[in-house]
Amino acid sequence: MSKINSQKRTKNNGGLSGNRLFPEHMSIDEIDRKLLKILNWDSRLSYREIARQVKLSTGTVISRLEKLKKNGIVTGFYTSLDARKLGYTITAIIEVIAAKGMFLEAAKTISEFPNVAGVYAVSGDADAIVIAKFKDPDDLNEFLKKLNKDPDVIRTNTHIALKAMKEDPRIII
Repeated sequence: MSKINSQKRTKNNGGLSGNRLFPEHMSIDEIDRKLLKILNWDSRLSYREIARQVKLSTGTVISRLEKLKKNGIVTGFYTSLDARKLGYTITAIIEVIAAKGMFLEAAKTISEFPNVAGVYAVSGDADAIVIAKFKDPDDLNEFLKKLNKDPDVIRTNTHIALKAMKEDPRIII
């Protein structure tokens, strides 16, 4: 068997635990999918309420959610905040060109800034796209100065979002 085809088989799907292109992807059954949909919309629900909605015992729900956490599918529980109402009126989309061979180091450094919401490796002219929130132009300017002083960063190109048409971290399940 090839390395790809020798991946662990699962009872639930009769197939590979991942898939050929992305072996780190995990298969989930319909019950797990229902649990994730519920949590995706309201992560404050009690285990008992989730169990009621999916018609399972509370113990089964707890066990399944613990397994989803252990396997890295559930990575945390968050509160959705309105950044503008908290004074973060600027959303910047920053293209980053990293020094040759230094992308991972640059991405790690950028990820440590508290106002950075996301760092994405991308195709195209830039190595990464950074999404960050700032209270005012001075905050953004200070961030860009620090970023451009990083020896792992060659250049940045900053775009300012004028209006958020949609901003929702939830995924389709």
